[in-house]
Amino acid sequence: MEPSFEKNLADLIAGRFEGAKLTSVNQLTAGASQQTFRLTVEGSSGEPTSYAMRRAQPGLESSSYGQLPPSLEVELLKLAAASNVPVPEIHYVLSAEDGLGDGYIMEWLEGETMGQRIIKLPELAAARESLAFECGQALARIHALPVSISLSEKLHNVSPEALVRETWEAYIALDTPQPMIDYTAQWLLSHLPQNSRTTLVHGDFRNGNLMVTPGGIKAVLDWELCHIGDPMRDLGWLCVNSWRFGNRSFPVGGFGRVEDLVAGYESVSDHRVDLDTLRFWEVFGSFWWSITTLGMAKTWRTGETPSVERPVIGRRSTEAQMDCVNLLIPGQVASLPEAVEDQNLPSATELIHSVQSHLREHVAEKLEGADKFLVRVAINSLSIAERELCHQDEVERTEFAGLKTLLIDSDRADDPRDEGAAATLADLRWRLVRALREHHPLDREVLAEHLRQTVAHRLSIDQPKYSALSS
Repeated sequence: MEPSFEKNLADLIAGRFEGAKLTSVNQLTAGASQQTFRLTVEGSSGEPTSYAMRRAQPGLESSSYGQLPPSLEVELLKLAAASNVPVPEIHYVLSAEDGLGDGYIMEWLEGETMGQRIIKLPELAAARESLAFECGQALARIHALPVSISLSEKLHNVSPEALVRETWEAYIALDTPQPMIDYTAQWLLSHLPQNSRTTLVHGDFRNGNLMVTPGGIKAVLDWELCHIGDPMRDLGWLCVNSWRFGNRSFPVGGFGRVEDLVAGYESVSDHRVDLDTLRFWEVFGSFWWSITTLGMAKTWRTGETPSVERPVIGRRSTEAQMDCVNLLIPGQVASLPEAVEDQNLPSATELIHSVQSHLREHVAEKLEGADKFLVRVAINSLSIAERELCHQDEVERTEFAGLKTLLIDSDRADDPRDEGAAATLADLRWRLVRALREHHPLDREVLAEHLRQTVAHRLSIDQPKYSALSS
């Protein structure tokens, strides 16, 4: 935090909340575009009261991902509250004179927001029974919100086709060859929803952005990705495997069934849910996330967000790519071979493993809050590096062989030159990407097998416990 932050915040509390003083401020999150804090304020009676404050990252005038500024988020929260959508109450909107940037102070609500815990906590078991239905109702109310012309003009308005193309172009600009992303882009462009509606879209309605109590949904959070578009995008995003937290048996957020989500939606809305359109947006959600994670890694490389978490998030792209594999070209995948034990001096993988063990057993448990979280992220990063050292050679040999079969061997009858001898793995990756983008004819079965095995092997290095690898 900048030195003047707490002083300016204390002055604001004393000036705007009669008889109150700031007793503590704890930063909870530091996202790409916004920060969230818990404020503890002591009133004139001496009783402490908690508030939440969100503000834009200092020095970051606009986000790389198009998130709305906090001041616009306030408009949406007030609109939602007036239409029976559960959201926190806004208490104060920051002004330039406060010296704290763009942001707002809202009520502090108690409830569970961690997706992993929402799907497992025994005390939420009864809530989970109707949670998918409640999500459908909340989304129907959000999609019915009356957006004024002035508010609509401030929001991104995008058709399904434009959104696919914008997202794909963002990936192309990253200049990294990821054939499964290009394959998915082509599928999406050939399966666009027909006659889609246009409403307000939350943009990030998922398990992890809901506050849940034993009574159900307490609040819908994180409205900074709102836009005008196809409302079915929200339903598909809620069903993306990334937000099931390992519980693939319940497609809706890891806690519910699609039929309950649809029933909840249709109990409030006059519009019927088309399941093919919902599936399209589920595919798009994994496509979007596979690209967004790569973009987050780039912000680390450029220094925009120098966090130890960002490179690890970049490696999560393969999770979403594997979800696309399972949705579009499902099939069996081969496991990686067991690593061969090194009988010489301690290997690089053993050295990494020793550092991991030290951090896990002697450092992490002594820390609290954000420091403990970041050490765990560092341990995860070392785990990826360890697996890569063990398996990268075999993974790349298999990928090269698959690319050679797909791109070179099948062409030799017409062109007997031995292109495989000179081509590198990177050359062949780019050649496949160009072939997909330019709609060159490829053997569909060979292509599907290559993409499936390549993404699965990459994911086995990046996150071997991710649920998409299980049959």
